Amino acid sequence: MNNTETAPTAHPTPEAQPTRISGIGRVLVAVYGVLALAATGRSFVQIVGKFSEAPLAYTLSALAAVVYIVATVALIRSGSGWYRVAWIAIGFEMLGVLVIGLLSVFDPQLFPHDTVWSYFGRGYLFIPLVLPILGLWWLARHRPARAA
Repeated sequence: MNNTETAPTAHPTPEAQPTRISGIGRVLVAVYGVLALAATGRSFVQIVGKFSEAPLAYTLSALAAVVYIVATVALIRSGSGWYRVAWIAIGFEMLGVLVIGLLSVFDPQLFPHDTVWSYFGRGYLFIPLVLPILGLWWLARHRPARAA
């Protein structure tokens, strides 16, 4: 190696890593952020004001808020670790929406008050049902580059 060559770095700098938040990814992150705020606010008001009326439903709303926060952060951050976190969070979200949605349809007594995911997110214009599908599709299309 001569003086003009530089040694390759073992770890790329954060600036060198591709980002998932470009184009439609920005819209996806924005929607996740809005849902994170909405679900957090909703669950806080429900838990503080009337937790004894529907503890399961309000706890699930708080869980949904945490999932949306984690998904938002994981979509913003770069790197394969955050990519895996995003897959796990959004996959869990999809499972939650489907399970809670089905349970709320077939056994509505389980949820005397709605959760974020009740009836597949109808209280949020069914965005909780569509968002994880788009999120998983987006992640599949924007895999991080493998380290050499």
